[in-house]
Amino acid sequence: MKLVDKKQIKELLNKAILGLGVLMFIGVMIPGVRTALGRVVDIFMFPVLQMIGESNFFLLLSVMAIITATYSALIQKYVVDQSKMKEFQAKMKLFQEEFKEAQNTQNTYMLKRLEEQQIEMLQEQNVIMKEQFKPMFYIVIISLPLFMWAYYYINGNSMSSIVFPFWGEQSLGDFVFFTFQYWIYWYFVSSLAFNQIFRKVMDLI
Repeated sequence: MKLVDKKQIKELLNKAILGLGVLMFIGVMIPGVRTALGRVVDIFMFPVLQMIGESNFFLLLSVMAIITATYSALIQKYVVDQSKMKEFQAKMKLFQEEFKEAQNTQNTYMLKRLEEQQIEMLQEQNVIMKEQFKPMFYIVIISLPLFMWAYYYINGNSMSSIVFPFWGEQSLGDFVFFTFQYWIYWYFVSSLAFNQIFRKVMDLI
């Protein structure tokens, strides 16, 4: 009975986290919600920024990117079934090799068999893609509030600058193109770079 209760509690907790992630993801599309969320997080983040120095805002962005990358990698490791992912990748690789061989040798029997198998592979791939999509709602619970705070702060304050390769010194509040600001570019590049490092360290796919 206790095992069942624990399982039910875990399922309810997962649903609650997913629900919160979905609501937050939808909510930040509304300007008023973005501002409100930014103001709440500012209560905690602005004292940290004052310690670092507002002119070093890009350093805090880098720390936020590391937090996002670390959290994302951990979620991927413990939420997604890595053994299932690796098993599917190995199966897909073998399928591609057999399909290529069948095409090269014009083996119609093998091609027909592989075409039937391909339907099953696509169904399994859809399940895997859903598994990969699920952690996104866990990740936004941490990353979106930080991101919205940066958005809130930058739109209400003078910005520091950073020296980019080839671009030279640029204000983080200026636009790279359209509405894409330099701070967003710096945040995502830093986050992706650290995420790749952590995924390699944790042996993630």
